[in-house]
Amino acid sequence: MQATAELKTAKLPEIKTALPGPVAQQVVAHDAQYISPSYTRPYPLVIKRAKGAMIEDVDGNIFLDFNAGVAVCSTGHAHPHVVDAIKKQVDEFLHICSADYYFPQLPQLAEKLSKVAPGAHDKRVHFGNSGAEAVEGAVKLAMYATRRQKLIAFFGAFHGRTMGALSLTASKFKQRAGFGPQALDVTHIPYANCYRCPYNLTQETCGAKESKGPHCARVIEDLLFKTTVPAEECAAIVIEPIQGEGGYVVPPASFLQTIRQIADKYGVKVIADEVQSGFGRTGKMYASEHFDFVPDILTSAKGIASGLPLSAVIARADLMNWSPGAHASTFGGNPVAIAASLATLELLEDGLIENAAKMGAYLLEGLTALMDKHAIIGDVRGKDAIIGAVRRIAARSGDSLERIAAEIRAGLDFDGRFDVLMDSSSIHEGEAWKARLSALMNWLMRRFWVPPQTMVSTRPADWSQMRRRAALTRAGSATLPAVQP
Repeated sequence: MQATAELKTAKLPEIKTALPGPVAQQVVAHDAQYISPSYTRPYPLVIKRAKGAMIEDVDGNIFLDFNAGVAVCSTGHAHPHVVDAIKKQVDEFLHICSADYYFPQLPQLAEKLSKVAPGAHDKRVHFGNSGAEAVEGAVKLAMYATRRQKLIAFFGAFHGRTMGALSLTASKFKQRAGFGPQALDVTHIPYANCYRCPYNLTQETCGAKESKGPHCARVIEDLLFKTTVPAEECAAIVIEPIQGEGGYVVPPASFLQTIRQIADKYGVKVIADEVQSGFGRTGKMYASEHFDFVPDILTSAKGIASGLPLSAVIARADLMNWSPGAHASTFGGNPVAIAASLATLELLEDGLIENAAKMGAYLLEGLTALMDKHAIIGDVRGKDAIIGAVRRIAARSGDSLERIAAEIRAGLDFDGRFDVLMDSSSIHEGEAWKARLSALMNWLMRRFWVPPQTMVSTRPADWSQMRRRAALTRAGSATLPAVQP
């Protein structure tokens, strides 16, 4: 089940046309006529095919994929083992409503997920289609079990855009603008971002290294429960063990463990949103394992089926005791998606998780070395393959070197201090990534490094403005050299 020779020998990036190419421009124009404008689409990449970590567009340009379907295709695009499992299931049957009927693969996957999820206790699983749907189900379950209505979440969090999940999301204002009062009663508090502590404390002064736990966790008991969120009305604390859209923030273990202790003390459930951080992206099956953190309810999606829509709510068996019909989905647990997930799990257990840890450690080491070399870089963080942020370089990495160049150029013109998020979801690809990533990062630093004294702004980048500037500069961006080892 190892990657085939075809995957291992994927072509290096090759840009054959001006970007976007002529065919891509036609597709983008057609798309603009009929598709909802709510999609962000920061770069006009029009895909024809993808294999492993490489994407070919409709004009024949080949890109190194830094996005992986937004952390979905972590086994690479179209892994043959997953594709074979999908084809086999398609030949059997495409769909049966798992809320009404049975098929053997459904409990098989549920059993596997129960065993790999954190905690030795018995668990049950509810399948859905997306991360947002899983979060909605997890919240419903917590409310059903506790008969409480209030929730606690964190600034910087992203939990989805459906109305319930949106109530928990606190990443960007534009995600909530125009949608009126939120559907759920949620109170947000700062996440444990030790690089930019919202309380202006250090780990020594905040209590993170003491038994009492860090201030950012203790505020739940010391402030919220005494003021706006009575403990007896709080159903759950919803948290990303590693915060994703907030900047790939890795908290101290004491942060999560203190939240666990507080929740147990007051009968509050803990929901770990591992939609982004789960399924091997951190060198373990779930990020919670790095912190000895065991939630009551865990959500999983994105990489769970290597590109097919599937999500899971994994909860304590004694907690998931809702009555028949309390929560269900027509397409949740679709047989084809279930087959893809079983195949994905086989690949992860056959060495991809270990490889993610290996490649992630390599990338973190290399980026940290760059930080030591260049004063412009303020922080490098991450947990193995879910790579954190390189502060103060420029823009988020994207689908191509060309896009990165445009974003960085635009960002440096607009504001001298913001983030690069290296979302290396396809880092499982192996040794080939080393040469490509090394060449990429060295090229970026050579071309766009500026003296530290120019870094005068402390305000985070406004991504919408940055993207507008990027759109203006793309046409004049320098042609990038081929990324060679």
